[in-house]
Amino acid sequence: MKPLYGALLPLLLAACAQKELPTLSVLGGSELSDLKPILAEVAKTAGVKLDLQYTGTLEGTEQLLGGAKPDLVWFASARYLQLQPGMKGRIVSSEKIMLSPVLLGVKTSDARRWGWVSTPPSWKDIAARAASGELKYGMTNPAASNSGLSALIGVAAAISGKGDAITAADVTSDELKGFFKGQALTSGSSGWLADAYVQDQARLSGLINYESVLLSLNAGGKLQEPLTLIYPKDGLITADYPLLLLNKDRQAEYQKLVDALKSPDIQRRIMLETRRRPVNTAVKLSNLFPSALNIELPYPGSASAINAVLSAFLQDTRRPANTIFVLDTSGSMAGERMNRLKTALLGLSGADTTLTGQFSGFAARERVTFVPFNSDVGAAQTTDIGSAARKNAALDTLRSQTNALSPGGGTNIYGALEEAYRAAGQADASRYTSIVLMTDGESNEGPSADDFRGFYDALPANMKAVKTFTVLFGDGNKTEMNDIAALTGGRSFDGTQNLQAAFKQIRGYQ
Repeated sequence: MKPLYGALLPLLLAACAQKELPTLSVLGGSELSDLKPILAEVAKTAGVKLDLQYTGTLEGTEQLLGGAKPDLVWFASARYLQLQPGMKGRIVSSEKIMLSPVLLGVKTSDARRWGWVSTPPSWKDIAARAASGELKYGMTNPAASNSGLSALIGVAAAISGKGDAITAADVTSDELKGFFKGQALTSGSSGWLADAYVQDQARLSGLINYESVLLSLNAGGKLQEPLTLIYPKDGLITADYPLLLLNKDRQAEYQKLVDALKSPDIQRRIMLETRRRPVNTAVKLSNLFPSALNIELPYPGSASAINAVLSAFLQDTRRPANTIFVLDTSGSMAGERMNRLKTALLGLSGADTTLTGQFSGFAARERVTFVPFNSDVGAAQTTDIGSAARKNAALDTLRSQTNALSPGGGTNIYGALEEAYRAAGQADASRYTSIVLMTDGESNEGPSADDFRGFYDALPANMKAVKTFTVLFGDGNKTEMNDIAALTGGRSFDGTQNLQAAFKQIRGYQ
């Protein structure tokens, strides 16, 4: 029997190799992360493996325009992507998988006081509450996240009454500026925004996000007060999560995947586990969702129109930012590391002309402060960018400050952070203040981590609301960076492979 077994072994191995499942590469929005358990079952049913790479809408669009060739693309919305001239003819098939409108969730006590429970308000009504200072809410950055972009376009379309013909001028109207006076929390990710709302709920009245996220928050047991979901009477924009096929050679596998995703059992699981609406009409809608139909607001018909709206929002409409960069200039930053830091900062100062670079650069009206540190903490260097008319001169100043950075000495992280928070405390309340800490090592001089924690705990509430976003770089201590971000309510980013990309991602949170 041994010779027979030996002869059969190669055949058995060959048979196993033939049964290897095909792998579909998928470029997907970060919002899909909650589908992981369901997708494992769907892939098995479809007889495929899914290699899912998460990205933001604008970042993913840039990758595709730059030559990326995944088999499939799966964003919350493909409207912006499909309007890109470079995508013409590349989309072979498109199938909507699930639905989730972008809404405002408001603390129930506020919704009752404002009369919004029995009678849904219009976006103009909501804008008036925000302009008065009564409504303080969180919303993602439209240049980084689809929920924020959908909200911006929807509000502009509703308030202007122009539908899909909105222009940059409509975004800079007094009513839109009043609406965004109420934004007290921003983010580059819908999921992170929800977590940040839980931390900051005492100072906020509500949150703009996907219906699914708001329903999940209400069910999560972490809210001091439930959110009443507001479906504005003049309409909203719905994410329909289309699954796009780019590789025509994978049409058969794509169709099996679509069929599995739209099957009644999977659609029901998606509805109950992620709180997104089914597209399969055979699945009865849960009583979690209101039965009334929502008015769908129109979307601009060109990418250039959306780009103009985004630019106007960042430069003229949003609350002006007060951005503080705490920059490691210790001896270990000499050479290539310092070059990479300068490249990242120069990119934000206008050198990066890519799609994401255009929308992540320093903006008009922004105040930018550099706090360089090594063994000592350097003097804070603040540049007020001011109006669009003087923006170029301000960017020249920032470029000069960047090029003047020089390495040497030890690493006094916590002393520099304390200086950054002192600078943050001097900003006026109309600005949205945040701190970015970039280091390639761990603190070996100055105050300790415990010293900083004591300093931070003693800060007044308005200064504690300032979040620190840390960037892991070089030989940076991951635990130390995560601890700082967790203490201050920020987030840690990995810049070890691409520091410039990490800096651009952080801009979605500022």
